[in-house]
Amino acid sequence: MRLCTIVPCLTTLTALSMVYRLASAIDFVYHDPDELEAALRQVEAKCPEIARVYDIGESVEGRKILVIEISDNPGQHEVGEPEFKYVANMHGNEASGRELLLYLAQYFCEQYRQGDSKITRLTTHTRIHLLPSLNPDGFHKAYQVFKAKGKVPSMLGRNNANGVDLNRDFPDLNKVMYRNEKERERANNHLSSVTMAAKGTINIDFETLQPETEAIVKWLREYPFILSANLHDGELVANYPYDKSRTRHYDYAASPDDAVFKDLAETYAKKHRTMSKRRPPCPETLGYFKGGITNGADWYSVNGGMQDYNYLSSNCFEITLELGCTKFPPESALKSYWTANRQAMIAYIQKVHQGVKGVVTDVNGNPVPDAIIQIAGPSIGHDVLSAADGDYWRLLLKGSYTIHVSAPGYKTSSEVVTVRNNRVTRVNFELATDTCDNTKYNSVNGYLIDGLSTALKQLGVLSSVDRDDCQEEIAIQQTLQARNRMRAIP
Repeated sequence: MRLCTIVPCLTTLTALSMVYRLASAIDFVYHDPDELEAALRQVEAKCPEIARVYDIGESVEGRKILVIEISDNPGQHEVGEPEFKYVANMHGNEASGRELLLYLAQYFCEQYRQGDSKITRLTTHTRIHLLPSLNPDGFHKAYQVFKAKGKVPSMLGRNNANGVDLNRDFPDLNKVMYRNEKERERANNHLSSVTMAAKGTINIDFETLQPETEAIVKWLREYPFILSANLHDGELVANYPYDKSRTRHYDYAASPDDAVFKDLAETYAKKHRTMSKRRPPCPETLGYFKGGITNGADWYSVNGGMQDYNYLSSNCFEITLELGCTKFPPESALKSYWTANRQAMIAYIQKVHQGVKGVVTDVNGNPVPDAIIQIAGPSIGHDVLSAADGDYWRLLLKGSYTIHVSAPGYKTSSEVVTVRNNRVTRVNFELATDTCDNTKYNSVNGYLIDGLSTALKQLGVLSSVDRDDCQEEIAIQQTLQARNRMRAIP
């Protein structure tokens, strides 16, 4: 009995074969936009308990900007659990990262099903978001040429369909930050706003942004990301902020978290098979990077880059990973790319669990969102904010730190904490209601409260006996103001 003709049977067998390959093993080939979505959906279907596919918007030509989430509670933010992301293919012709993130999703799914303890632990305690292609239009353009000729011209497909380089399209918050550094009473974090801009911040006009850029900006506002990496091709190096120079030259531009960023970059470079020790340099760039890492501006200066925008607009620390000399490597190289990067990608995700985390509440246990988390000793001039549920995360290296937490309408709370290497220390803060109108004071000089209060009491400027907290803070503010006036005298 004939069940089908030859052609339909072959079509059915091909489809079944593709589903089987996606379900059982990594297929080291490039996927066009439709195939990529199908592959991501297959992971979601195979591991629905840990995988969810969603999109954050559309490209110029209407292609979905897809994300796959890996978590033991997909679709939910769990209080105290950090959120991590990888973003790839923002330059459409830099294609290896696009496939690596698909492979990573497939790997997590398979290893979780097999009971891999490391992957299970990461999935249970981290909410991971993988965005394989920020520029699907550029990739589609480059991929058509790749299929026809086997290689892609170095700039073809780099920009989006409007001809815009997405890694130059973000609001230039470095310019704001470098100005704020000269005026201490200005913000050092969350420098962009969609409403009226506060002092030392800017207002974002979405009409000036490309749709792909707008999608990232809104995504950063929706999810409390803590750590991220942006995957590129064209070199082999881990690049960390700042990307934009403070001068007109290519000079090292350190961020307040320079030591943390170096550690993050070194983690990836050392876990990568060759990044930290490779020779010779890439033929097109001839770059040499000691240990496989570089400060972005020390390499070349970038205006409007995504890496610095993450750090200056949100709580998210991001570095840029250049994964190889060839921008659109042949399919025959994809397996070696996966082998070289797999352990580094996993190790980098684990770094989100380094530093301090906790929950900020009022005395009744209600969450306090947007509380300012300040690292006062040793001082780090980059604050982070608590999330909507009051939870916060602050990436820090091993050491002892004084942390001050403040919020409008509450008294500042302080703790001295010890951070161990590659561990997270949990410290919760309970804020009492403050009758003083010290919002401006807390946001600017809050990290000086405890130290200066103690010093002034020792000098006899403040009484050592208990007194009204509001009067004490007013006295401290007056002392700070007098100090600033003295500094202003030529």
